[in-house]
Amino acid sequence: MDPQWQPDVLGPGYESATLETPLPDGGVRVATLVRHLPAQPAPTDRVVLFLHGWSDYFFNRELAAFWADEGFSFYALDLHNHGRSLRPSSLGGYVGDLSEYDLELEHALAVILRMPGHADGPVAPPKNPTGSRQAGSPAARVEPAVVLMGHSTGGLVAAWWAGRHPGRVTHLVLNSPWLEFHGSPLLRRALSASLRPIARRWPEARVPLPERNFYWRSISTSAGGEWELDDRMRPPGAFPVRVGWLQAVLAAQRELSRGLRIDVPVLVLLSARSLNGMLWREAMRRADAVLDVRTMADRARTLGGNVSLETIDGGLHDVLLSPPPVRQEAYRRLHAWIAAHLPADGVP
Repeated sequence: MDPQWQPDVLGPGYESATLETPLPDGGVRVATLVRHLPAQPAPTDRVVLFLHGWSDYFFNRELAAFWADEGFSFYALDLHNHGRSLRPSSLGGYVGDLSEYDLELEHALAVILRMPGHADGPVAPPKNPTGSRQAGSPAARVEPAVVLMGHSTGGLVAAWWAGRHPGRVTHLVLNSPWLEFHGSPLLRRALSASLRPIARRWPEARVPLPERNFYWRSISTSAGGEWELDDRMRPPGAFPVRVGWLQAVLAAQRELSRGLRIDVPVLVLLSARSLNGMLWREAMRRADAVLDVRTMADRARTLGGNVSLETIDGGLHDVLLSPPPVRQEAYRRLHAWIAAHLPADGVP
């Protein structure tokens, strides 16, 4: 059944639909698909699906407008227990295994590719064994270009999913993806070993961590930032960290460290600098105050055979929420990558 689209909280030009995904145990998981409706409709054979980070939701109208200007239909998915998908009974941000997102991702892609025009897209001759088109051969339908884009934990979800589901997307864009734990793989392994017995018995137990709102402070209009955030959907201090969720992240990072062999072009955007600590500093407005960019960059290079790494000086944890001159540079590099790998004429 096709979803029922409704006006979205982002206002004119945006609609959202609740996706109720049946589970094998008979339950239902709720996610929310958001779509951008620009004044000039984009081609139906080029689509983007965006995944937000942990304790977050989709709100970046500028990102949607950028992809529309590049000739793409833009969609975003608020994953279950996040943002628009939060329910009174939700454990905000919680998931016990990142593969639990698989079904809602597949559901969202199925809805997107059923939208008018996708199934009746352009045709082209089939490829010969060398990969080139055979002149005069019968026409075969060209699959749409499907870009999966993810930020932070959403970038980890996107990369891990793409590695386990080859052929489902054609390109991958990762914005400060949480590909490895802070410091080193040794720290990840030690932490995972200590959490494993607790996660088996008390997965929803809270991890006693100090609350920090430094990233929220760097972006929210309530704290001198530029972006108007709904604190109900993105709490200033983030959701409580739970043992099962952290163990799920570490498990996915472990699998990723063994090599995903992603067979599509990958772009990784990240800040040039990390700045962490227990006290706020104004310099955190020009650095990644959440993740370790060095371990992120090291792990990014192992995603597959076609990975482009773009380091953005002065970038925030979400480089596309950075101050205007910085994010303009990030968009310039994203545009150049699109022109190289997804040109409008279809010829790289």
